[in-house]
Amino acid sequence: MCGIAGLIVNNSDFSEQQHLLTRMMQLLAHRGPDGEGQFCDKDAGVFLGHKRLAIIDPEHAHQPMANRRGDIQLIFNGCIYNYEELARILRAKGHVFKSYSDTEMIVHAYEEWGESCTNKFNGMWAFALWDASKQKLFCSRDRIGIKPFYYHFSNGNFYFASEIKALTASGAVNAELNYDGLRQYLTFQYCLGSNTMFNKIYRLEPGYNLVMRPGGSPELSQYWDISFKIDDSRNEDYFVRKLRSLLEDAVRLRLRSDVPLGATLSGGLDSSSIVCMASALMGDIPMDTFTGAFSEGKDFNETHYAKIVSHHSGTRYNEIYLGAGNFLDSIEKIMWHMDEPAAGPGVFPQYWVSQLASERVKVCLGGQGGDEIFIGYVRYLIAYLEACLKGAIYGTAELEHYVTTLQSIIPNLRELENYLPMLKIFWQEGLFDDPAKRYFRLMNRFASCESMLSADLKLDHNLTFNEFSNIFDHSEAESIINRIIYFDLKTHLQSLLHVEDRTSMAHGLESRVPLLDHRIIELMSSISPVIKFKNGRLKRFVRKAVYDLLPVEVLSRKVKMGFPVPLNQWFAGNLGDFIHDILMSSKCTQRGIFEKKAIELEITKNDKFGRGLWGLLCLEIWFNQFIDK
Repeated sequence: MCGIAGLIVNNSDFSEQQHLLTRMMQLLAHRGPDGEGQFCDKDAGVFLGHKRLAIIDPEHAHQPMANRRGDIQLIFNGCIYNYEELARILRAKGHVFKSYSDTEMIVHAYEEWGESCTNKFNGMWAFALWDASKQKLFCSRDRIGIKPFYYHFSNGNFYFASEIKALTASGAVNAELNYDGLRQYLTFQYCLGSNTMFNKIYRLEPGYNLVMRPGGSPELSQYWDISFKIDDSRNEDYFVRKLRSLLEDAVRLRLRSDVPLGATLSGGLDSSSIVCMASALMGDIPMDTFTGAFSEGKDFNETHYAKIVSHHSGTRYNEIYLGAGNFLDSIEKIMWHMDEPAAGPGVFPQYWVSQLASERVKVCLGGQGGDEIFIGYVRYLIAYLEACLKGAIYGTAELEHYVTTLQSIIPNLRELENYLPMLKIFWQEGLFDDPAKRYFRLMNRFASCESMLSADLKLDHNLTFNEFSNIFDHSEAESIINRIIYFDLKTHLQSLLHVEDRTSMAHGLESRVPLLDHRIIELMSSISPVIKFKNGRLKRFVRKAVYDLLPVEVLSRKVKMGFPVPLNQWFAGNLGDFIHDILMSSKCTQRGIFEKKAIELEITKNDKFGRGLWGLLCLEIWFNQFIDK
């Protein structure tokens, strides 16, 4: 886990470009406190920089990593978990290794298999490999998008880095607002596709490779995507056994580390499953777990369940309680680390739990991705309920093989008990409309902040919906639930992984997410929704796969929390004053984006801190941190 930065330029001033690279690397220092290195090819105008967090083979795996001839140079951020298995194959083919690191394995894998080497990797990565013999820079990002890769291209010059702030520090691109990114952010509270909030700065999308040749332009190619080709030849028992096997193997691979390793633990199904598996695999080696909580009541505190799991699995339990003071002290620093406005308030406790973990370990396992893969969000049930109603009314339920019946879903509708206000709003208009329009309505957060935006801010909502539907309808999936999962894995999950990366790397902590092993995603995508979402039961399938691992208290939990933050309780105190100072500042009110009177009314007359206000607060802090400076 590290920070990478580099450039290919047609400027012959070597000292200037080396100074530029050094400046970029300085902005990534938090990602790699254990070492650094640079490489340059003067003739080609190629400069590569690396900041290292040493996890595997700390003594010998320094970067940039070269092959024996020296015509290949690699900088790499992430971890290839099956590096030992691939290294054995490569040694059998005659490759000679000087270390036992996953970094060197990538170099040999590229020598052996070329650009298709990424198809063999199981892990998380963002890397850039300079092949002098072919005069090309080969860049790649992992299938799911766990590790970040940003780039800028102009006038034949190419710049890339692990974080956006390193690109703007280069001076090659100014920190300017991307209005397309703003439009998407105001709708979803994250950007879609390759877009970022910064003009002319792009994100390499998950499952993509990029090739850049001196004097050329970036060449993008997709090497992996999620397929929903249903396997009807297997029964449910087979899939349950297969999922359990893959879960255990995914955790086993992610325990490979030469430094202390622990896990975050919320007490929910996903993190608890990982902790119980990891602890069993580690045997007599004790593992630390880390939990965050608030004192504002049981709705903001899962420590009861986390402690049960910790005791059940025999881990060393660590916890941190957070308050409004922690929020006020850190939120601006958190936004600096994020580079872009955050998708939700969960970024705040996640940052502090990462700091807690970094005091004891350098690697931390987490349960990110379980809700998307295993159908865990209540909004999935809401969308499915509407499909069932439509099928029952029109008599099409039996024809639509991948939609469960209204009768079968009824026993699980108690999950919606606390979501009745949301259902009333959701069903006010558009009922039984096109599925893309209906899910867009569920995901659209623009209505909650529309009144607080300037009337002069013209946003093309039809364009936003078209961008949404291009992703939602891209998959060949027949069922609405698979189309929803596809969209969320490609978009919503990306915002969560953004938070996962930044909050952990802010403290020099490597975060590993076993549930996002691509083999698990491919398996779940091949299972019919009739099986994996039978009767509309959230996380029913994974629950069957791990039922014997977990304490009964966790298995029988009915309430999903998702690390809520008591912002409403803090709003009446110092938090309200802080928000007022930020959003009522002259800079903010003069931007032409916010409506001053509406925001003032929202702050002074409303006792609730809504998602819309959160979105605008993050946006203004982002303006202060990056655009204004």
